[in-house]
Amino acid sequence: MVAVMGPSGCGKTTLLNTLSGIDDITDGEVEIDGQSIHDLSDKKRTRFRAEKMGFIFQSFNLLPVLSAAENVELPLLMAGEKLGIARVRANDALVLAGLEDQVRKRPAEMSGGQQQRVTIARALVNNPAIVWADEPTANLDNETSAQVMDLLCRLNEENGQTFVVVTHDPGARAGRILRMRDGVIECDEINHGSA
Repeated sequence: MVAVMGPSGCGKTTLLNTLSGIDDITDGEVEIDGQSIHDLSDKKRTRFRAEKMGFIFQSFNLLPVLSAAENVELPLLMAGEKLGIARVRANDALVLAGLEDQVRKRPAEMSGGQQQRVTIARALVNNPAIVWADEPTANLDNETSAQVMDLLCRLNEENGQTFVVVTHDPGARAGRILRMRDGVIECDEINHGSA
């Protein structure tokens, strides 16, 4: 679990976008799961992201006309998975996120915390090598934020998946913290107080 911290506008989201291949880089190399992602064509990079990465955004980015299960299965269908298999995996991911009773509900029928859990399930449904989370608790109250971070920490520990979390939370529970200012990583530290 890696936390990327720093003041607003310092480049945290830009760092996440370049590391994940959403934005191009002008120099250097980003390698994920043994693959240099910026050497791939746009089409292959998009497929690689769908297969190897998960994304959690602060704005949820759920499609309002789809149920929770349909939102979660969407990345699998885009990667070419069969509908029946995608539906089973989506339901399993929703159970993992504690939403077994929300499977058929649409985003407007759920609380903000439940919607964020759907985005977490969607990010994990393809069993990604890495999950990018851009301020996943920014739009949530303190109690719900703590629950979402508890879930991320538990999944990180139980599944051994890498999470890179952009956050303003000074109590970030991450084993490694990158502190940024003005587009530069000023400090890369091990967090000995992480859970």
